[in-house]
Amino acid sequence: MKIFIAGLPFEVGEEELTAVFGDFGPVKSLRIVRDRETGQSKGFGFVEMVNDDEAKEAIRNMDGADYYGRRISVAEADEKPGGSKRSFGGRPERSFNR
Repeated sequence: MKIFIAGLPFEVGEEELTAVFGDFGPVKSLRIVRDRETGQSKGFGFVEMVNDDEAKEAIRNMDGADYYGRRISVAEADEKPGGSKRSFGGRPERSFNR
C-alpha cells in the first residue's frame, strides 16, 4: 500500500523516515519530494509498505502525530489511473459540440 505523508519537517531524511515507518513493518520504498533546483524538501513524500494491514496501522498511529514540532498528515495515497498526466505547456485541448 502506498501512503502519502504531508507536513514533514524539512530536516527529515529518507533514511530516518524509513526507520520510523519500518517500526510498523517492512518498507518497500520511500521518497521525500524535493525541489528540482535546490534539492530542498517540499515537506511531503510517499512510503510504500509491503503489507496493507501494517500500512493501515502506520496511518492510524502516525496521522496527526507531532514530528519535530510539526503535525504530520498521513493517509493512503490516491492512485491515479493511467499514470502521470503531466502538462508541458500550451493550451489545453477543448471539446466543442457542433
